[in-house]
Amino acid sequence: MTTTQPVQRLLLKGGHVLDAASGLDGIADLYLANGSIVAIRPAGQGFEGFQADEVLALNGLTVIPGLVDLSARLREPGFEYKATLESEMMAAAAGGVTRLACPPDTDPPLDEPGLVEMLKHRARNLGLVHVHPLGALTVGLKGEQLTEMAELSEAGCIGFSQSVCPLLDTQVLYRAMQYASSFNLAVWMYARDPWLGASGVAHSGAMAGRLGLAGVPVANETLRLYTLFELCRMTGVRLHICRLSSAAGVELLRQAKAEGLPVSADVAVHHLHLTDIDIGDYDANLRVDPPFRGQRDRQALRDALADGTIDAICSDHSPVDDDAKQLPFGEAEPGVTGLELLLPLTLQWAAEQKLSAGDALTRVTEKPAAILGRNAGRIQEGGKADLCIFAPQEPWLVTIDTLKSQGRNTPFIGRELLGRTRATLVEGRPVFRLNL
Repeated sequence: MTTTQPVQRLLLKGGHVLDAASGLDGIADLYLANGSIVAIRPAGQGFEGFQADEVLALNGLTVIPGLVDLSARLREPGFEYKATLESEMMAAAAGGVTRLACPPDTDPPLDEPGLVEMLKHRARNLGLVHVHPLGALTVGLKGEQLTEMAELSEAGCIGFSQSVCPLLDTQVLYRAMQYASSFNLAVWMYARDPWLGASGVAHSGAMAGRLGLAGVPVANETLRLYTLFELCRMTGVRLHICRLSSAAGVELLRQAKAEGLPVSADVAVHHLHLTDIDIGDYDANLRVDPPFRGQRDRQALRDALADGTIDAICSDHSPVDDDAKQLPFGEAEPGVTGLELLLPLTLQWAAEQKLSAGDALTRVTEKPAAILGRNAGRIQEGGKADLCIFAPQEPWLVTIDTLKSQGRNTPFIGRELLGRTRATLVEGRPVFRLNL
């Protein structure tokens, strides 16, 4: 069930408080008041003068910072038949996500301050999770005329992007980066060549050839990375690479960081688990952009995330209506539902990579918060009480009925995952509870 009822003073009692960024890893009590964490104390020690309006006993449960997702399409305005702001914010809360960035590829695109302010107003009124819009880099996302980025930033945009829309003119991209750099604004770009493999639907390789699917070569990513990094050198812009997908791309990113370029990158959580081999039965739920690549690429992504070359994991949440997925693989709309799977799939990656859960979870908390430029993703006294409470060893079956998102397009339907969100708090308010 969900609830947005205000709780002024809340005691979270006896949970395993886990936040590697703050050095927390043990049983503790959290005292929350007026939206903030006022005290963190060893279990049972108490906090003098604190009178809780509600006490949640968390024996066997883990408390972590609320997840921060760098890419979740909320589909409003313009695509309400795919999902609504309310349904996807509820999905975020059900997944332990308390803060998210949404791409500008709505209809109309987020290229005017009024549209951004309207979206933020709607999100605030729903009172669920924090929403940070990305502004359009060019008017209408057409790649021709620059938007008024400074005004969009004042309206609440945390960065600027073309999303998946091509920007053909390198001169326009160069001027956009110059503009952004002069105002210390971040540019978020997908690394994809607008021509090479533009009609492809699967990773170029043996599997695409056997299935008769048009391919997207790795060079589609690397060619664009060369351009983006060169323009970053020329302008000094803060550059974030969205959805890295290949081993070759990882190596170019590693070189750019070694050089000292102001770059960061994320990877979609599903790319840590699936490869092009998985598309063998033409399941349209595996139609994603960028496509699932080979096993070597997947391992390179996993390793780069573990060693810090890739900074963060995102859900790349893109709800799609049933009609757009019930088509032949090559004709289906790309995209997967991921908000509610971000936590368990991150934990699965950590276990398989033999990383501690605390270390791994910084990739969906503190590190993406830093990319957003927000003081969030941590558990600390005086900080906002944006928290996720979950059962780390609780198995749950991913089914259409267990997902809150209006989109049901995920290849993980029918999978049993470990780690179930039991409650999500945003500024101390429980916005989601499950048997708690």
